[in-house]
Amino acid sequence: MEVSFSSSFKKALKRKSKANPKTEKEFWLSLQLFVNDPFDPSLKTHKLSGKLRYLWSFTVDYNNRVVFYFTNNNPKRAVLIDFGTHDEVY
Repeated sequence: MEVSFSSSFKKALKRKSKANPKTEKEFWLSLQLFVNDPFDPSLKTHKLSGKLRYLWSFTVDYNNRVVFYFTNNNPKRAVLIDFGTHDEVY
């Protein structure tokens, strides 16, 4: 799996990491799992609904989620677009 980061994702990750450095470490561990298998059960990867119906999400830790989409031209490529708590990203 190839992964890229949007500028909004980078800002959100930086903001969360400043508040809690452990969060960034948890993110990188989860990302490694995601790259190896986007549907690893521990990530709880799922398709979103409603106004976010074209997006997907996976869990980093109890509080934080990553919102992303798979590219149309290459389903082995994902673009991460948001990072934060459930209420922040949904």
